[in-house]
Formats: sequence, C-alpha cells, structure tokens
Amino acid sequence: MQENNNKNNEVEEIDVNHLMQIRRDKLAELQQEGKNPYEITKFNRTNTAGEIKDNYEQFEQKEVTVAGRIMAKRIMGKASFCTIQDSDEKIQSYVSINDLGEESYKAFKTWDIGDIIGITGFVFKTKTEEISIHAKEVTLLSKSLRPLPEKFHGLKDIDLRYRQRYVDLIMNPEVKRTFEMRSKIITEIRKILDEKGYLEVDTPMLNTISGGATAKPFITHHNALNMDMYLRIATELNLKRLIVGGYDKVYEMGRIFRNEGMDIRHNPEFTTIELYEAYADYHDMMDMVEELFSKCAMKVKGSTTINYQGQEIDLTPGWKRISMIDSIKEVSGVDFNEINTDEEAVALAKERGIDIPDQTKETRGDVISLFFDEYVEKTLIQPTFIYDYPVEISPLAKKKKEDSRLTERFEVFIGGREYGNAFSELNDPIDQYERFKKQVEAREAGDEEAGMMDEDFIQALEIGMPPTGGLGIGIDRLIMLLTDSASIRDVLLFPTMKPLLEH
Repeated sequence: MQENNNKNNEVEEIDVNHLMQIRRDKLAELQQEGKNPYEITKFNRTNTAGEIKDNYEQFEQKEVTVAGRIMAKRIMGKASFCTIQDSDEKIQSYVSINDLGEESYKAFKTWDIGDIIGITGFVFKTKTEEISIHAKEVTLLSKSLRPLPEKFHGLKDIDLRYRQRYVDLIMNPEVKRTFEMRSKIITEIRKILDEKGYLEVDTPMLNTISGGATAKPFITHHNALNMDMYLRIATELNLKRLIVGGYDKVYEMGRIFRNEGMDIRHNPEFTTIELYEAYADYHDMMDMVEELFSKCAMKVKGSTTINYQGQEIDLTPGWKRISMIDSIKEVSGVDFNEINTDEEAVALAKERGIDIPDQTKETRGDVISLFFDEYVEKTLIQPTFIYDYPVEISPLAKKKKEDSRLTERFEVFIGGREYGNAFSELNDPIDQYERFKKQVEAREAGDEEAGMMDEDFIQALEIGMPPTGGLGIGIDRLIMLLTDSASIRDVLLFPTMKPLLEH
C-alpha cells in the first residue's frame, strides 16, 4: 500500500512539473513579445466583487474595474465565462471576441487557472440571475507558474493546509473567514479596554530572567553582551512594574514563547493578553472576563449562545463561580477542608490512584491541584470560574486572609478547557521574595518550569504597588471557541511545523 502511495505521489509530481513547464513556456513567450506581466507595478481597480454583489442596484449597467485570481474558465468559441476571486468574494465575467478584439481574446484563452487578472466592464445579470461583469478590457497582472489543486486536500491533508496556508486561503473560503473573525475579535478586545481607560503598552520579548509563569523557556544568546537570554513566557512582571510606576490600568496583547509540547491546544508561540488594574481584585477580573467573552461573541456571532464542537455554550454574563476545593467535593466527594496535612493528602492521592510525578510536589496544595485535574476540569462545559487556588501553585497571587494556604486566584473553564488565569496580585515584597526562593529551590531540584529569582521585581514591590487585579487570557483559545475551531493550528496563520525531510 505504501509503495502504491509513493508511486501516486511520484506521478502527481511529474504531472505538476509538466504543467509548470507549460506555464513557464507561456511566460517566456509573453516576455519575448514585450508583455511581461511581472513588470506591471500598479493597477487601478474601482471596486471589489463583494461591493458589487452586495449593492447590485447601485452598480447595474455601471462600468467597474475589478481584479483577482482566475478560479474557473469556460471557453465557448468566440465567447467565454471566467470567475475571479478577490479579497472578499468571487464574481463571474463574460468575455467575448467582439468586445476584446481577436488578439486580446486569443491571449485571454491562453491564461490559466490561478493567474491574476484585471477586468474593466459593465455590471449585469445573466439569464440565470447571476451578477456578472461584461468585460470590455482584460489585463494579465501576474502569471501563476504553479497550478492550484483542482480540489484542495484541505479536508484530507491537514498538514499540507498548515504548511501551505497561502493555498489553503485561496481554496477554502471558510479558512479565510476564520482569520477575518480573529482580527475582529482582537479589535473588539482592544476597543473594550481602551474605552475603560486601559493603556496598551509593549514590554520586552527578550529577558535576562524567565519569570511571570510556570513554563520552560526558549533560550537564546546575545552576542554583543555574551550572555544567554530568554524569550518571554509571560508579560506579568513587567506590566506590574508599570503599576508600581503609577499607571492604574495597563494591558499588553502579544506573542508568548514556551518550550513545551505541541498538540491541538498548544503551539510554542501563541498570543495572550494580560491586563492589570490598580485598586481592583480577582472578583473584578471575573466581571472583566464575562464582559470580554460575551461582547466578542456578540461581535462575531451576533449572540452570546454559541456552538463549539457540537456543544452549546452560553456566554451570557452570570457564570458559575465555585472554589477549587468545593468543585472537587462536588464531583469526587472528597473534602480537602477536612484534610490538613501534606501526609494525609499524599496518602489520599495514593488511595485514589493519582500519581504524584515529582517528590518536591508532595504537598496538600499540589495534591488538591492533581485532584482537580483528574476529576473536575473535564466536567466544566459551561463557563465556570474556579477560584481560591493553593499557594503552592500560585507564586504570584495574594494569600486569602481567611486561609493562608489558599490564594485569591481563579481560572476560567469552558468546554473542559482553561481559557484565562487571574489573581488579586501579590504586592507584599517579603512574601514574594520567599515564594521566589521556593521556586528557585524547585528549579535547582530539577523542575525546569519553575521560576527564577527576580531581584529587580522585589525592589519594585519594595517601592510599593497598590492592591491590584491582574488577568491573562489565551487569545488563540478564545478565537478557537468563537470560530468553532478544533485545533490551535486552525487559528494561527503560520503554526509551528516540523520541517519536511529532503528527498
């Protein structure tokens, strides 16, 4: 079977090479005639296909100039039809020898699917009521030397779609719409925050310390300084420095880099937004999440009720809010309010068959987290805030006054997946220093995801940071949710791919 597939691939490659040679020969002939399409630097089009089709009454019998890629041709002797595709639509054109003249019409008939052309003519409807352009002039603007697939492998060869996104966008309109929706979602988020008085800022992507999250960083080397640096795994610490500096509301949307595995939810580089507001807490951040998600849904879907991978999700504000400990009790029957020591927690984990992969994490707080992962996360289909996380897994969150073993932290879950993380930010420099020390100890014990000591951040906290609420949202996951996309690669124009082996 594999041998047959290889033979089919070889035949297909031979066919493509043959077709490409024919197209190169056509280009060479044009160049010899002084009609090299690549020498054209500008083409003045008046309208897009979408504008014309959406406003036919306005354009009927009016002259227009459009441009796009030939997607279909039907030659019928002295008259032909072709369909071009521009940035937002397809439109048909009627082309005849009577309108173009013999020489131009002969040239038009030699053009290939995939060529980019310009058309000037008047707008009309055919007998079948299809909005079309009656061409008076056609211009070859760019020659396509590699043929488009007759039926793109998008549904069969997902890998090829991601590697050749330019072809994917041409052949699959729904893919193009996904990325248009992505842009609208990002614009809407910025609009909401800007109207609330948040300041958008930029912080470094290269840092001398890896911090602000629990993740393995990418390491690079700065030649001039002769030192290793880290691609940022979060924007948190620098944004909180700005709160110290006197800005009350800041946010940054941008790329984050984590040297982790790849799957349908993870790509080594991805987009997040982090925002911080002075004098707010994690309850305010819950309200912010509800507003951002629901308004983005209304913007691109026209409703706060959406469908994601066959599940109906209601994003209307008023989401369920439950503590991590209560959620575990609700699903598994285990009440960690009655378990007070590390030894009791570890024994219970072993009793329930839950593996603790790292001996440095044999604490009550880590076991609570493992129980949540095992029993609860997959059950959270409708939007849910899980709050009050153990201090062991929340090194940057403020402790709860009522129980210092817990922190004022939440994560938001939808469809069994995490979409955001927020704290009442830790602003006690002494407490923060001790927690950084524990992260350093874990790192020295072999935990590559543990944080580093950031002395400058401690100094910033010593200057004084007001009570602050902070929030991080995975933008790619939000876009997956609102575009009903199964994989993060479906919402990244150019996802990270393993290089193909050379033949």
